[in-house]
Amino acid sequence: MRKIGIMMSVLALCGGTAFSQSQLDAFRYSQTELSGTARYLGMGGAFGALGGDISAMNTNPAGLAVYHSSEIVTTFSLSAVNAKSDWLGNKVDEGKNTFSFDNIAYVGYFPTGNDEGLVSWNVGFSYNRVKNYRRNYTLNTAGNLHTSLSDYTALRSYGLPAADLASSDGYNPYENPNIGDWLSILSFQGGYTVPANNEGNVYSSAFYDPATQEFLNLEGAELRVSEWGSIDKYNMAFGLNISEMFMFGADVSITDLKYEYESRYDEGFTRNSNLYLDNYLKTDGTGYSFNIGAIVRPVDFLRLGVAYNSPVWYKMTDYYQGHAGTDIPFLDDPKLDASTPKGVYDYEYRSPDKWLFSAAAIFGTVGLISVDYELTNYKNMRMYQTDGSSNLVTNEDISNNFKMGNTIRVGAEFKPTPQFAVRAGVAYSDSPLKDPIKNGDIEIATVGTIPHFTIYKGTTSYTVGLGYRFTPNFYTDLACVIGSYKEDAYIFSNMIEDGEKLMEAQPATLKNNTTRVALTLGYKF
Repeated sequence: MRKIGIMMSVLALCGGTAFSQSQLDAFRYSQTELSGTARYLGMGGAFGALGGDISAMNTNPAGLAVYHSSEIVTTFSLSAVNAKSDWLGNKVDEGKNTFSFDNIAYVGYFPTGNDEGLVSWNVGFSYNRVKNYRRNYTLNTAGNLHTSLSDYTALRSYGLPAADLASSDGYNPYENPNIGDWLSILSFQGGYTVPANNEGNVYSSAFYDPATQEFLNLEGAELRVSEWGSIDKYNMAFGLNISEMFMFGADVSITDLKYEYESRYDEGFTRNSNLYLDNYLKTDGTGYSFNIGAIVRPVDFLRLGVAYNSPVWYKMTDYYQGHAGTDIPFLDDPKLDASTPKGVYDYEYRSPDKWLFSAAAIFGTVGLISVDYELTNYKNMRMYQTDGSSNLVTNEDISNNFKMGNTIRVGAEFKPTPQFAVRAGVAYSDSPLKDPIKNGDIEIATVGTIPHFTIYKGTTSYTVGLGYRFTPNFYTDLACVIGSYKEDAYIFSNMIEDGEKLMEAQPATLKNNTTRVALTLGYKF
């Protein structure tokens, strides 16, 4: 392991304060996935202009006005998530299976008896799971690492007096308002870092042998991560059908967000030395939003749709705690362990808003093709304090490092008989992160004592489905979604000054493959 030079002029820009929420936390809580009824999934979610499916309430509520009967529907699914990591040539596969109850909904159809003007009005109530966070992944390497977590925390701690990082009778550094970086406190108390100057405000890695005046070699490392939780939406929608040509809709939603994260990171050095870092984070959030949309049918076989999805305005709470320790047998204090208090932080969050543009061609009762284009304004994500004041640094990061996100969904359905349908679709979302953050050319602030993060590279999903109507009222649909998305996984951030990487992290590649089978049961009346 190479020693990181400690020069005041270099480190002045490298010491950091861990923000309560980072730009990547904002992005995590904005993400949804292809979810809904099995018919919706089987066609890649391309229902913006098509309507007639309860899942469309989450994108274009005008689709509610397409209904010509009342309906009750529910969906169950079984998902398998496989995460494949490659860290400096060491590959690890890890999987997780999940059974979930994805939605239940009611649509009420109320015809007016008119042939022109207001033909019908509809109402809908639904529950939908729009994101499932559950997955496990492991990064492992047996060598070739240039930099230890202890080097990173040493640089990050620059300028913080050692006396302020140590606990004593009557003094708790975690309660010191002048120290916002809990990771620096934890790493010092856990034995990662030691003062490297007489003033005690510049640090180096503690993995140093005074007898030989050499830093220990870093022989290997492993990170194990478990994530779970979900984003659930409760919708109430209203739709109007005007002359079977214009459909209008609006809905309001209550969103419930739950996310939990556990990680264990270990490094092994020569001379039987090691360090560990354990972290736990739980986030609870409740928010509200609205959608409005329209569908136009200029001719019988063509439908055009447009919709606006507002941001979700959340009230959020983070619960977090970290544990760290070292074992360096040849030192006077060979083993050190430390823990942070259980932290609680309340804040507010605004997710990005979206525009949806859609078209669908319907070929009688035989089949159809539908296309959606979704434009998401990730630059509009915002973090706020509970008093409504802006988290200026995080919001500036969001403005500088995010761009518009693009999603394309295409779906088709073919009916060889009136009772039987075959479906297929594809959906693609690009990464809204700008190149500097994707390429590791900027430093990343992380929440609490968690230095690890991932950089999203985009998602592709392929879908197939079947549908069968047993009676004029009762039907069932089945769908399979095969998806893949890539990330770069970092143990800690690069440290950068004037475009030069003073400390270069060595990220792993992480490919997440998902297979999901969904079953929908529906009854029309």
